[in-house]
Amino acid sequence: MYQLDAAVTRAINGLAGHSAAIDFLMIWVSTIGIPVLVLAVAVQWWRRSDRPHTRHVLVAAGLSFLAGLALNQIILLLVHRMRPYDGGVTHLLIAPSADPSFPSDHATASFAIAAAFLVHGMRRAGLGFLAAAALVAFSRVYLGTHYAGDVLGGAMTGIIAAIIVRMAYRENTRFDRFITGIL
Repeated sequence: MYQLDAAVTRAINGLAGHSAAIDFLMIWVSTIGIPVLVLAVAVQWWRRSDRPHTRHVLVAAGLSFLAGLALNQIILLLVHRMRPYDGGVTHLLIAPSADPSFPSDHATASFAIAAAFLVHGMRRAGLGFLAAAALVAFSRVYLGTHYAGDVLGGAMTGIIAAIIVRMAYRENTRFDRFITGIL
């Protein structure tokens, strides 16, 4: 399995370094992708259509984001995967990271947001967030900072977090009405 993961990672990272414009774009996506996604979620708080449901989904997206990153911290206690650039699989286009490679926090965060929208029935927004999440995940492999398996693992963690939040944080409960009624 490692051989396949390394081969896919090498193939994606092999695209780097041939176009300064694409390299710049991938660095930009990797750097500001998560803040832009969080901002895209936050600005919807004042959306006029179906305000209670939309606000519920926005809170669920935030909780999914946090739960996914918390799950990653638990996984990091058990899995200490070396970064692909440390193993000679990729060449790195950005500064190295000090933490283990698996799972990708960027993939977890972005897929948690997308999955939250999708599991709560906001298909159009969810698909837009899903496309952005896929681009963020791809950029992490392109830049050489993660194996393809790391971003797949991060995507799975984000999706699992969104499903857990969907089951635990119910719409129209007293707590939900309190939170969604703020502002």
